[in-house]
Amino acid sequence: MTTSRTIVLIHGNFVNNACWTEWKRHYEQKGYKVYAPANPGHEGNPVELRARVHPDLVKTGFIDVVDNIVSLLDSLPDKPLVIGHSMAGMAALKLVQMRKAAAGVSIDGAPPKNVFPPFQTLKTVLPAFGFFSFKKYFMGSRKWYDYAFFNTIPDAEKADAFEKFAVPESYKVSRQLVFNSFSNLDFKKPHAPILFIGGGSDNIFPPSLTQRIAGRYKDVNSPVHVKIFEGKSHFICGEPGWEKVADYILDWYEQQ
Repeated sequence: MTTSRTIVLIHGNFVNNACWTEWKRHYEQKGYKVYAPANPGHEGNPVELRARVHPDLVKTGFIDVVDNIVSLLDSLPDKPLVIGHSMAGMAALKLVQMRKAAAGVSIDGAPPKNVFPPFQTLKTVLPAFGFFSFKKYFMGSRKWYDYAFFNTIPDAEKADAFEKFAVPESYKVSRQLVFNSFSNLDFKKPHAPILFIGGGSDNIFPPSLTQRIAGRYKDVNSPVHVKIFEGKSHFICGEPGWEKVADYILDWYEQQ
């Protein structure tokens, strides 16, 4: 495989591209061109987005997230390495299936429609579907973020992490992931190399789910690798030690 010197970072639900600031700098220092766009309706400072929700947020679904990245990828001179976290882990897998990426990385990634999640996942993310809410969007509480994202970082750092990264989220993204056929994956189709990264203490998408999704891929000539980082939460890209995760991905990519 010819290794592209371009990386595209895609953020997941409940945060925006502010979560990639350090990763972008880290990879740029290693000589890569890095793009870390905000998903539609997520542009801006998290503090300001919590105070005043982006007008396009509630219009945004999973399909819009993927289409937004496709527009970027189609503008690039070659296919990049695509890295997605959480919901965007599934977006990265979809983009690989669409032959838009040189390789794809799913970090603590959401399952496709055709892989049923465990009860732990359903229990944690159910509020993000808005089935029992009169609000037009989901905004997780400090308690929810402390459990779902920040469970492995010191208590003294949780408030700061919430302040820096937490944003409102569209119900439409989660609903399309679960109910729209666009969110199925063809596990038999040949594909570019894929790496699955899991956090051993992830309370949203546990490592058993990460391994199950990876195990569904069937083409023996298409590389699929899995790496579980023990003790890491869903906040694996932001908690202390994120550099080891970032460097593991780059080492894997450069060996393909």
